[in-house]
Amino acid sequence: MVVGEEGVIVSELQEGLTSLGIEFGSTRIKAVLIDHDYRTLATGDVEWENRLEDGLWTYSMDQIHQGLQAAYAAMAEDVRRQYGVTLTKIGAMGISAMMHGYLAFDKDDQLLVPFRTWRNTNTRQAHEELSQVFKINIPERWSIAHLYQAILNGEEHVPRVAYITTLAGYMHWRLSGRKVIGIGDASGMFPIDSSRKEFDQGLLDIFSRLPQVKAQPWDIHDLLPEPLTAGSDAGALTAEGAALLDPSGQLQPGVPMAPPEGDAGTGMVATNAVRPRTGNVSAGTSIFAMVVLEHPLRDFHPEVDPVTTPAGDPAGMSHANNFTSDLNAWVGLFGDFAKAAGLDLKGNALYATLFNQALQGDKDAGGLINYCFYSGEFLAGLEEGRPVFARGPEGRMTLANFMRAQLFSAFSPVTIGMDVMTRQEHVEVDTMVGHGGIFATPKVAQRILAAAFNAPIKVMSTAVEGGAWGMAVLADYLGHADQTLADYLDANVFAGVQSTTEQPDPADVKGFRAFFDRFTKGLPIEQAAVKTIPLQG
Repeated sequence: MVVGEEGVIVSELQEGLTSLGIEFGSTRIKAVLIDHDYRTLATGDVEWENRLEDGLWTYSMDQIHQGLQAAYAAMAEDVRRQYGVTLTKIGAMGISAMMHGYLAFDKDDQLLVPFRTWRNTNTRQAHEELSQVFKINIPERWSIAHLYQAILNGEEHVPRVAYITTLAGYMHWRLSGRKVIGIGDASGMFPIDSSRKEFDQGLLDIFSRLPQVKAQPWDIHDLLPEPLTAGSDAGALTAEGAALLDPSGQLQPGVPMAPPEGDAGTGMVATNAVRPRTGNVSAGTSIFAMVVLEHPLRDFHPEVDPVTTPAGDPAGMSHANNFTSDLNAWVGLFGDFAKAAGLDLKGNALYATLFNQALQGDKDAGGLINYCFYSGEFLAGLEEGRPVFARGPEGRMTLANFMRAQLFSAFSPVTIGMDVMTRQEHVEVDTMVGHGGIFATPKVAQRILAAAFNAPIKVMSTAVEGGAWGMAVLADYLGHADQTLADYLDANVFAGVQSTTEQPDPADVKGFRAFFDRFTKGLPIEQAAVKTIPLQG
């Protein structure tokens, strides 16, 4: 970096001409600070893990607050280390997080039960009943499914509920004092009326009239946060919020805040996939494929979530709870072997070595089968998960085939919902963009995904920036809301971004379909594992 460029950055940091995005992912909380050219100036992150408490996946409030502070502190230290600036001003900021789940509070703003994350699949009865009544798919992960299941279960806390929100909505509330939510995140709580950019009032009325709901002392209309589209005024960082975010007291309050979004929405922004006929695949601990729709789906499909973009436009999402957890565990095992063998192979180099092997394997992964299910998976009909690797005696057990099976397996659950959209509903997709750390190794995951979806997969140079960067962009959009979000992204953010596109190779497509057939036919193996392997042992 030349002195002139660094001087400009220092000036922007001192004057607060920056945007901050903080995203609570499933395994990592990340803070990203960008400049007016959308370049990443500094980052900070902290790892965290959910835990199983009374049979439900959760994170404690202490984990949430301490993780926020640690990620911000690491980012601020990165600013100090690189530029010699103590961060006191920020131009705009926003919070995003894993979608769905259940955070319920009483009238005194006290948490009633531990945070129930998207990963829980104990809400099947609520999913089935609400989907039937609404004639719209209400996934098990959605906040309204968690609330209704608690009602059906007769849980003691239900009559005292005064407010429910998502993790992003909660954190925004604590920082700004506003009980609002980005409309994309809101669409994972309760169905959205895209024409009015609000919760579907007719469906709220239907929910209110359900006998078990009618018996409650509250009205569902009063329990939900206010949905806001991207670019809307969502408040500002309060003095209390600044003290929570930065206990050192350096950061000044008053920072304008964007509507808090879910990781699906920030993934769409980070991949410039907010126009109709565009789509994106956001891959992490979970994975989802989203397509912005030209019109609503014709039929009810439990495999497809009816969600929206951060601008409130309708989209279809295939969401799989499981993606990289099993893959990362196997890579860790090979890392242990490399260390034992005296090899200096770790991090990105380890992943690249193993991933590139996958391109050398048999097209169908040599008859090997892998199930990446750490937790339940609605798309596969599983209430719980157990990671399983299996093969027949004639399976061709090579490293290349093993890694190909791992990657095929990771992309298989999400393919179930994508097949519904493209093969049954004939949804047209002009561009499908991949984003997430798995795409950091050039071409490999991109080519595997092109085979799975039988569609061109684009990866942009911003692909590894992730949702925190996308949230920072949404924060910057507060100053450009005179444009549509799609036009703003095209003209301001992605005009000069480089990208590569992998076309589906017919042999790879055929190979994936052979693997996918084995995968689906072999699901009784996974079901048997769930029955016979203890969840905690």
